[in-house]
Amino acid sequence: MTDRSKIPDFDPQGPQLVYVAVADHIAARIAAGEPAPGARLPAERDLAEEYGVAYLTVRRAARVLRERVLILTVHGKGTFVVDPLPADKGPQQV
Repeated sequence: MTDRSKIPDFDPQGPQLVYVAVADHIAARIAAGEPAPGARLPAERDLAEEYGVAYLTVRRAARVLRERVLILTVHGKGTFVVDPLPADKGPQQV
């Protein structure tokens, strides 16, 4: 069950660094339940295309999300939303 009303619009022109904006937007999506805990995220290149940013921007955003303990990357398998999510799973400033 997702609550898309809690997901802010993605604004790469805002005051944040673009990779932080991508990380915050993905964190908001995770907090809203899309994707669900344990679900696999799309490939970094696919996310880059979806967000209209460079591949390395998404890669850096993924590093931020790993530091926030929202995602886990398993070599050879992909990147997954952690299950269970930490208690404070909303966007955070870096």
